[in-house]
Order: sequence, then C-alpha cells, then structure tokens
Amino acid sequence: MHIKQAIEKFLAHMQYVRNASPETIRKYRTDLEQFMAYITPPGEAALPLAEADHRVIREYVAHMYDRRLEKASVARKLSALRSFFRYCVGQKIVARNTARLVATPRLPRRIPDIPSAEEMAQMLDGMEPAGVRAASQRTRKATPKSRERDILMIKRDRAILELLYASGARVGELTGMNLADFDFNSQTIRVLGKGRRERIVPYGSKAREALESYWPTREKIRHQYPDACHPDAVFVGTRGTRLDARTIRTVVKRYTKLFSMNWNLHPHSFRHAFATHLLSDGADLRAIQELLGHKSLSTTQRYTHATIDQLAVVYDKAHPHS
Repeated sequence: MHIKQAIEKFLAHMQYVRNASPETIRKYRTDLEQFMAYITPPGEAALPLAEADHRVIREYVAHMYDRRLEKASVARKLSALRSFFRYCVGQKIVARNTARLVATPRLPRRIPDIPSAEEMAQMLDGMEPAGVRAASQRTRKATPKSRERDILMIKRDRAILELLYASGARVGELTGMNLADFDFNSQTIRVLGKGRRERIVPYGSKAREALESYWPTREKIRHQYPDACHPDAVFVGTRGTRLDARTIRTVVKRYTKLFSMNWNLHPHSFRHAFATHLLSDGADLRAIQELLGHKSLSTTQRYTHATIDQLAVVYDKAHPHS
C-alpha cells in the first residue's frame, strides 16, 4: 500500500474509531505528510513503507534538527510516526513498528510562565478601553466603517480572553463552542474535549458580562452575513465565519503587545493560569482535573510544580535565612 493511502486510512481510524478531535487530526496529517515528503525523492515515488526502517526515521529526526526544530516539535512528530506505524502493524501493512526503535528527545521540564492573578485581572479589566484607544489612534487610513468594525471586534476579543481564563478551555474547544452548549441560568458550558469526552465547566461573572456585551456584536455580524455564519457558532469573524485557532492566537498576541507586558502569552497560557490560580487558592486537584478534562491525574499534577516554584520565589524574597 502507498504511504499516502495508509495515512488516509490511519486518519479515518483516528476520526471515526478513536474519536480524535479535528485539531489532533490536523496535526497528525501535517506531521505524517511532512514525513512522506521527506521519503519521496523529487520526481520519484515515495519509499515503500516496508523499507522505512529505524535508520530512515533516525535520518528524518536528524533532518528536523538540521531545520532547527525544537525538541518538543521533534518529539511530537516522532510520536505521530509511532502511532501511525502501530496502526499499520495492526492492519498488517508493515511487519513491525520501526519508529519505536528511535529514541525520543529528552525534554526539559518546563514550568509555564504565567501572569499572577492580579496581573491577569489588570489585563482583562483594561482590555476594552485600551483596545478602543488603540483602534482610534491607528495611523493607517481607516474608514468610519472599518473603525466601527474594529471597535465591535474588541468586545468579541474581550469575551474570548475572559472565557479562556474563566473556563480553562483549550483553544480548539473554544472555537468549537455553540450557543446550545451554554446554560445561561447556571452559567455553565458543555465542552467537547479530547477523545470527544464531554465535561461541564462553570464560568464566572466577568466572563458573563463580557459575553453579554459581545452578543449584540455577534448578532449584527450574523445578520450581515447570514450565509457565511454557522447559526450556532459562538465566536465569529468579521465576515461571519467561525473563528479558527490561528485567529485566537493572533488575538492573544495583539493584546499582550498592546499592554507592553513581558509575557509570551498564547491561548494555552490562559488554561495554565486557570489551573495554577485555582490550585494556589486551595482548589482540590481532583476538581481541577475534572474542570480541565484531563484523563490522568498525573497530567494535572504538573501544576503543583508551578505552584511550588512560585512559593519558593516568595520564600527566597521574604525569609531572612533563605
């Protein structure tokens, strides 16, 4: 079987049998197609899967290092190859999983660098005024219509960041949210997470206020572009289409830069902040596991390391014999 056919069968298996999320499918496709491109010489057919042994995969790993990919990216792509070859062994496409013979790069333990609760509150509370000022002070030529659109989008952006922090949702979970997922009376959201597992997550008063401010903006866009907008999508773009993860990342970077803060924030930073701030205020680790939708408690326990590191910094600053 040609590797392209095997990849498509594997992705279908991940989608329909393993219930992998669209974001997971997208990453698998990207990683596997990059490997296929590597073993396909220009103008020739791809190397048969049976001949893609551990030496070929090691050469591919070295090729990724030559391209200056980070160890975490190399480890993820190697994990994708292991999963793919494991599937191929089960389907008798290849005799053995040769990717298992290639060592995973040793990754340093990283403690997420996140703002404190006070810094996060300062940023979120100042988003709308700061965004409006920035929109009104732009030097580029702007029509009244485009300036009005920019100010409308500020309400959407604040709702996005407030909900990321209030719910601890992953960016893919946020972009997939529909109005039907919200229970406005109990202030909870039904979130569809990894493996199609559902969980119920509450959100607080700040997120509720930001959402209530955003709904008129959403309705206005939806009526302008009735054919382009999924009628139940929560977060939409200026032309009515459902927002994707890339746009959410752009929104986060825009406001981090706007506040001139020395943070390297991305959407997942809000998930880290959500968990770390809950833990530091005494929330039970099991409860945080449920809110985050982690399958294993060991995944949630990494946030204890972040809290301990923060306590160590406070100790070093305050204790006379530190």
